[in-house]
Amino acid sequence: MNQPAGPGPNAIVHFDICGPGEQDLHRFYGALLGWKVQPQGPGYALVDTPSGLRGAITDADQATVTLGVAVSDLATALRDAEELGGSVIMPPTDNGWVVKAQVKDPAGNLLTLIQMRTLQEAEN
Repeated sequence: MNQPAGPGPNAIVHFDICGPGEQDLHRFYGALLGWKVQPQGPGYALVDTPSGLRGAITDADQATVTLGVAVSDLATALRDAEELGGSVIMPPTDNGWVVKAQVKDPAGNLLTLIQMRTLQEAEN
């Protein structure tokens, strides 16, 4: 039986939960939801959920949740986001794992857009 190659375009593939009290956040999400929290160093932990969705918990002054969505063409998605009333907050950036950018929607919610090709390469 063939396994899917990974998430398709426009799927949520990552999340970031940010806020003060990093250890409290690790304990909260680990105990409440059974998520596996793996500290990677000061201020950053990788998170594995039972469904396979991966994310991060990051120490920050302000509490936020950001979704990461895989897109087939990052440049086109950024252009479309601006045409639809959003704004580019972070241009395409290679963080060593993936190429991603961040936009704000018209209401000000932050969204991370991740180039699918680099996401699939990072998973292999």
